[in-house]
Amino acid sequence: MLRSIRRSLFAALAGLTVLICLGYTGLAVVIAYVTEDMLVGRLLEREARAIEQHAARHGALPRPSSDLVAIHASHASLPAAVRAATTPLQERAEVFTDTGQHYHLLARELPGHGRVYLLADVAPVLVVSKVVQDVGGVLIFFALLLIALALLLAWLLARRLVLPLQVLAREAQALAPGATPAFSARGRLDEIGVLAERLDTSFGALQAALRREHDFTRDVGHELRTPLTVMRNTLVLSEGRALGPEELAQLRSGLHDIGATIDVLFALARSQQLGQENVDLRALIETCLLRLPGAEDWDEERFSLSLPERLPVLGNRQLAGILLNNCIGNALFHGGPQVVLSIAWENGALCIINSVDGERHGQVQGFAHGQLLLRRAAQAMGWDIAFHPGVKDYRVEITPHLAA
Repeated sequence: MLRSIRRSLFAALAGLTVLICLGYTGLAVVIAYVTEDMLVGRLLEREARAIEQHAARHGALPRPSSDLVAIHASHASLPAAVRAATTPLQERAEVFTDTGQHYHLLARELPGHGRVYLLADVAPVLVVSKVVQDVGGVLIFFALLLIALALLLAWLLARRLVLPLQVLAREAQALAPGATPAFSARGRLDEIGVLAERLDTSFGALQAALRREHDFTRDVGHELRTPLTVMRNTLVLSEGRALGPEELAQLRSGLHDIGATIDVLFALARSQQLGQENVDLRALIETCLLRLPGAEDWDEERFSLSLPERLPVLGNRQLAGILLNNCIGNALFHGGPQVVLSIAWENGALCIINSVDGERHGQVQGFAHGQLLLRRAAQAMGWDIAFHPGVKDYRVEITPHLAA
């Protein structure tokens, strides 16, 4: 069972408040009683000094100046309650009786008089006990009132401190799978704001990872099923006989599609972890063309390249390279051995145009396969891509973000 953090904080604050109140109340009472006892002790000390001075000058014991103080020449003359609670050699004592007397005893050695005992019944002058008896109810009432106010303040403080955390917990609990996280505490300039920012980032990264996993799983099942089915059917039909040229071409086409698809799938799965940078699109295209087999044998009739000297765009170098490799590779593969390829920069878009051999309809029909992945690869960088099939040629237009 979940425990409310507000209740726990309120219990801690309330307990601390009550403890402090009781502690200071007890301390105040102790200080009052100690002060009262120290005052009575000072009065007895003063009376003792006056008696010592009078006895030294006149040789006789004087009459005490206070009616509360009595002089006893021996321990035997003290009241029974005092004699029972003290010894003859004891110099100081404080004695309470059941009949309400409160005695303070002080013993002094006087030359010529021996040991003299000064006994003061201070019950009539005790203030603290009298105050407690007279206004104790009022003091208790105000003490309880202050404790109640302190508890109310503790409750309000606990509610104010914990409310942002409770709102954050409810928002996190209500976050549905696949939903975009939006925590209201993100703008706070304290630890709760930092926590909300971190949770928002973590939830966003988790949702993105789940989306990439879902897309990868879906694309693997969808994009690879078609070429695998074609290759499987080709092998089944060719059992017991040698593969013909068209069947070999279909197998090569399927392998080409699978390889290109796998490259794009892994690039898309990593695209959220790869940053954007300024990339020279012309350099990427030239690198892609140089890696193609037989590129050195192309002539101006079969290949044309019309690009600016530098073509800086904003994108991911790896993903952009895979996108260009797939588009140019598809154009050469599906265009056939005598393909005519043109790559040009027109109106802010990269145009890749390849001729189409109408007699190779069985292979050309697979050209549409993988367009969804190529669109997703372009969208991952914020680019646009469009496919324009025609009777004699096939045109792909890629519109990247130009670098500033």
